[in-house]
Amino acid sequence: MKKLLALVLAVMMLASIAGVAAAEGAQTLTIVAWDANTTPYLTAQKEAYEAAHPGTTIEYIDVSSQDYDTKVAAMLAGGDTSDIYMVKDIPALLNWYDAGYAENLNDYIAGASYDLSGFVGMEANYCVNGEQIALPFRSDFEILFYNKDLFDAAGVEYPTNDMTWEQYKEKALALTNEAEGIYGTHYHTWLSTAVNYSVADGVNTLVDGEYSDLAYFYQLILDLEDAGACMSYPEISAAGLHYSGAFGNGNIAMMPMGYWYVATLIQHIQDGTYNVKNWGLAAMPTKEDVKAGSTFGNLTGVMINKASANKDLAWDYVAWLCGEEGAKVTAEVGNRPAWVSEGVADVMSAIDGFPTDEGSKAALLPTYVAIEIPGTALSGQISSILGEEHSAIMTREISIEEGIENMNERVGELLGK
Repeated sequence: MKKLLALVLAVMMLASIAGVAAAEGAQTLTIVAWDANTTPYLTAQKEAYEAAHPGTTIEYIDVSSQDYDTKVAAMLAGGDTSDIYMVKDIPALLNWYDAGYAENLNDYIAGASYDLSGFVGMEANYCVNGEQIALPFRSDFEILFYNKDLFDAAGVEYPTNDMTWEQYKEKALALTNEAEGIYGTHYHTWLSTAVNYSVADGVNTLVDGEYSDLAYFYQLILDLEDAGACMSYPEISAAGLHYSGAFGNGNIAMMPMGYWYVATLIQHIQDGTYNVKNWGLAAMPTKEDVKAGSTFGNLTGVMINKASANKDLAWDYVAWLCGEEGAKVTAEVGNRPAWVSEGVADVMSAIDGFPTDEGSKAALLPTYVAIEIPGTALSGQISSILGEEHSAIMTREISIEEGIENMNERVGELLGK
């Protein structure tokens, strides 16, 4: 009996020790994000990481999207020790860096021999003074949507992933059928969908104060308007026509737009509210001196808080989230991860409703993604100036030459040139 009692006590002691050890091994990673309770990819990322890392719990601190940058600045200034902050806007990230809140990731990247190639240049937008202060995990880049049925009816070959802008123009003209109300292409009213392709060369930017590179794209779109190959800017503006419904109507053959439109397109085709049925994707066209597959887009990233007490754990999560494994989790719920690879493209193209042709899948592999507007202290003011002149050019109140001259002069004054 004494032996049995001793054995029971020994087992209980071992169980107690094991319980203490398990408790000591438990870790909580706090991540500050916006709309955490209503964003599917955040839930998917949390569940996948926790499943792959037993003992680690992710706790989101939810901040409203509308006030995110302002509230985060206040949290950091107040000494908040949350481990990771999601990065919504580059200007805000630069402010956090200047204030000393962003952990330099260089040593973590070097120590882990972390491969940055899958970001196809996007990580450079989070690099300041040689310090990598964040990494991207989402990127909705610009891509070309097209209506296969209209191409088939016109006997025109589908867009390719190495198409030039001149070839794009030829196709748009060939597909236009005024009698049947068919447009070869469509441009939304944003500056970005009209002329931001100039930054895809990795040289030009929209904050450098010199905008002669936009002239080619303005001439292209105005020529297409004059030929009736696309609706005019004033017509779209007056009608308040949204790009999603325009392409969904089924009478537009091509449309440059951000990748985010894929989810909307699939949903409305499946619920029967769109007329377009058979569609595909192609890489954005490029000028002849720009590498095929180059495009532009926006980023969402993650920054490690310098005040975090769990930096190694935070880095492990950042490396997982931003790399291929985390990218596949993000892609599985219909979002476009920043990481570019065949494996991620396989996941994205496997979503129900995605085109089954190889060309559309290959379009998910951009060779370079430039940032739409780099983050600087003056980015907001520059964007406003460009938007005003863009509207004047597209309504033909002024010529392309006059508009670009105004851009150069007004932004030049802002930059002190």
